[in-house]
Amino acid sequence: MQNGLFNVTEEQQSLVELIRDFMTKEIKPHVLEWEKEGHYPQEIIEQGIEMGLHMLQVPEEYGGMGLDTTTTAMMIEEGAKVESTFMGMFNVTSMGGKIVMAAGNEEQKQYYSGLLQKGYLSSFCLTEPDAGSDSAAVRTTAVRKGDSYVINGTKMFITNASLASVFLVVATLDPSKGSKGLATFIVEKDRPGVTVGKKIEKIGMRLSNTAEVIFDNVEIPAFNLIGTEEGGFANAMKVLTASRPIIAASSLGACQLARDLAIQYSKERIAFGKPICAKQMIQEKIANMEMLIQAGRGLVYNATMLLDQGKPCNKEASIAKCFVTEAYGKITDDALQIFGGYGLCDEYLISKLYRDSRVNRIIEGTNEIQRVVIAKSLLR
Repeated sequence: MQNGLFNVTEEQQSLVELIRDFMTKEIKPHVLEWEKEGHYPQEIIEQGIEMGLHMLQVPEEYGGMGLDTTTTAMMIEEGAKVESTFMGMFNVTSMGGKIVMAAGNEEQKQYYSGLLQKGYLSSFCLTEPDAGSDSAAVRTTAVRKGDSYVINGTKMFITNASLASVFLVVATLDPSKGSKGLATFIVEKDRPGVTVGKKIEKIGMRLSNTAEVIFDNVEIPAFNLIGTEEGGFANAMKVLTASRPIIAASSLGACQLARDLAIQYSKERIAFGKPICAKQMIQEKIANMEMLIQAGRGLVYNATMLLDQGKPCNKEASIAKCFVTEAYGKITDDALQIFGGYGLCDEYLISKLYRDSRVNRIIEGTNEIQRVVIAKSLLR
């Protein structure tokens, strides 16, 4: 794997090759078929769990792979060159583990990592019907009751909801305090009062399981509070900052797939007696794709390396997420244009990529929010 930004280690190279081989062999032949069904077969998910993909960034002493953000991004990017949601499904679980490892006590780290070692997937429950970009507007409540908390509320657009066995739930202990009233809790799926709604059908990323989760008088022990009663908002922001370059890395891999499909088709499609790749207008589109991909790669790995060094990177993470997801939209749009009428047909992969690309400008904070973060950083 070539990367002009840093020297790729042998371990990174082997992990990228592992993902490439698995995705090419096990996922690639079935992508369009599974997308129509709207889910991955359970045995394929279990293979990913056996590979430890759900514990990418969980420390080795807790049974995980202990990878840094840069290595994780490389694997996510490689997977997205075939299908972006497969690696994304496991990354959601791994990111939840980062919250517990950063803010939890030793007992909680052992407990949560033990659940993952059993093969459990998790979900991060932040978004609500009326609280998306405005995370401080969370209205799911947690009320202290002796040695327990009782949680009530509804979470919306939760990735992995139907697959997860455990949820990390952001709830408010005092709505009048806004973001300072939020806390994060471990909520096991099998607790009375936890209900997962039906899968939400989306315009794109149909293989990503997304559903509503309802908490109706769900009682959990006080042990399940991660960190402090005021730490929920900070936990959420840390997760979003860390996940934005990962979304960008996933988009980057998909950009390369769209570019390659466009190039291949432009060589095969004959118009006016020549392959359309001989036309300068087509060449311009392909050149623009490559420029966006190369620029995006620099932004992604600049942000991941800052994260790995423990340096502030809110602005850089938002720049990477915003730029690459918008590049993804532009590249798939131009690629579909190259395919012409065939690009509108569901049996062509470029149609799926075009639909998928629209999702990434909304998730992990809309691109409008990314611009707010960037501007505030510059205006401080």
